[in-house]
Amino acid sequence: MNVTVSDTALMQTQGLHVRFDSVHAVRGVDLSIEAGTCFGLLGPNGAGKTTTIECLEGITSPSEGSVLYRGEPLGRHFAEDAGIMFQQTALQEFVTAGEMLTLFGRLYRRNAAVSELIDACQIHDFLDREPKKLSGGQRQRLLLAIALINEPTIVFLDEPTTGLDPQARRNLWDLINDIKSRGVTVVMTTHYMDEAHALCDHIAIMDHGKIIAQDTPDALLANTFDDVIMQLPHADWPADSTPPGMQIHVGAETVELLTKDVNASIAELLKLNVSLRHLRIRSRNLEDLFIELTGRELRN
Repeated sequence: MNVTVSDTALMQTQGLHVRFDSVHAVRGVDLSIEAGTCFGLLGPNGAGKTTTIECLEGITSPSEGSVLYRGEPLGRHFAEDAGIMFQQTALQEFVTAGEMLTLFGRLYRRNAAVSELIDACQIHDFLDREPKKLSGGQRQRLLLAIALINEPTIVFLDEPTTGLDPQARRNLWDLINDIKSRGVTVVMTTHYMDEAHALCDHIAIMDHGKIIAQDTPDALLANTFDDVIMQLPHADWPADSTPPGMQIHVGAETVELLTKDVNASIAELLKLNVSLRHLRIRSRNLEDLFIELTGRELRN
């Protein structure tokens, strides 16, 4: 899949390959990340997305191909412009959150105004606490503040909301949207498809080291599906029934009927005396797309 060079692209990869002994982790990846957007890299475990992100961050050197920032190979200028929020970061014990910001700020020539950063990431209430005393959401907000300490042009977020409760997740979404509204380019990985749809302007889906689809979330859905899903609980579904014009997926708790004509499908269900009390109808989403493209097989 070739990517056309864009004048507005902040970062690009061209023919990216990464090999680890006998493992070919990344196989010819071409990406173009536009300035001021949120770009999501999605894929099942072992797809190669972490290795690709590490190449973009300058942590891993590609075996073949190139990573460009503002049209040039990564260098000192990129290190000063980039912020990284790793999925797991070991923070120094016995150092408070406020002291942590000061510590990381000294690593860069350019610093954000700490008071503004504290406001933006909403960390006022625990500046005097040590990392071990922070909740999951508080820790993620601190890590985000650390990633923004150098006023980055581009920030990498590796599964930023893993393990957070719904309220903390939505809070972090708001912070990420605020970052993007300031013109910062965001590159993120996530296993939450609703998160990718809510935050990302453009997504790329990887599998087996290759990009298998990339576009805006809505364009990918429109180009892949032309049907909707009707859901019924098992208790309301008659055994061995297959109404014409519908595909059926039997899940753990529900039966899903894929149809292009909702009215005709409802009429067929009524002919079968199927109870529609608990019927739910939904549009296709990114989780459907993800499974359609990468399969239902569990990955390690």
